[in-house]
Amino acid sequence: MSSESATREREFQFTPADFEQIRGLIYEHAGISLSDGKVDMVYSRIARRLRANGLNTFQGYLRFLDENPEEWQHFTNSLTTNLTSFFREQHHFPILAERALEVKRKGQNPVTLWSSACSTGEEPYSMAMTMIDAFGTWKPPVKILATDLDTNVVKHAYKGVYPIERVEKLSEEVRKRFFHRGKGAQAGMVRVRPEVRALVSFHPLNLLDDHWPMRGRFDVIFCRNVLIYFDKPTQYRLLARFHPLLRQDGLLFVGHSESLTHVSDLFRLQGKTVYAPLGSQ
Repeated sequence: MSSESATREREFQFTPADFEQIRGLIYEHAGISLSDGKVDMVYSRIARRLRANGLNTFQGYLRFLDENPEEWQHFTNSLTTNLTSFFREQHHFPILAERALEVKRKGQNPVTLWSSACSTGEEPYSMAMTMIDAFGTWKPPVKILATDLDTNVVKHAYKGVYPIERVEKLSEEVRKRFFHRGKGAQAGMVRVRPEVRALVSFHPLNLLDDHWPMRGRFDVIFCRNVLIYFDKPTQYRLLARFHPLLRQDGLLFVGHSESLTHVSDLFRLQGKTVYAPLGSQ
């Protein structure tokens, strides 16, 4: 199908200039670098915002965006991809447990962890479950910060409620220990146990904001499957900000398709998609 015929079949006219303008705005605001192949994705997601606001042109929406600062969060949320699962990239979690126990042996208390792109919460809750198992207590000496650009998924994560399908790949033992099954109106859903939820603090955060509110250093930072949405200069700026926030013996976990070879002045490979800040022992 030609682009011309595709345009005719769309509910709203969507020109290459519209796409370029939106691509520039999301890059400037959130550092997300959209490829040429994302035209249909951008159209479908931003078209929802046109309908929600009673608008009939993309240029009208962009003017509306400029005049209504509260719409920026909806715009950003619409273009953010949130793909995650419990214990995704499972090989990371034994390494996390080992590092946390090592930190505790050194007398550093509490162990501080950051899930910097927590999406709907599966990652930080997986971290919390790992800590409960590692320390053998429902109240391990651990604090987990979980942040995400998308305010909608942060709200979802805070609730800790998921369709039962999201936990089907977990073992029965893990499901029974860490989740409560819904009943009645909540049938078909599960809720993370309150002891797990208590270990995690959720907050919205744009990683490209000039100022981050956190203080102190982390023992572990998870930034998995995030860098792929940024170009190399943006990746470097972000990683350069992570570096001083990690303890000297801290670890940075990235996604399976991400490499930090372009920041070899900041991090060295420690294991499979696990990095340590330069200067660590």
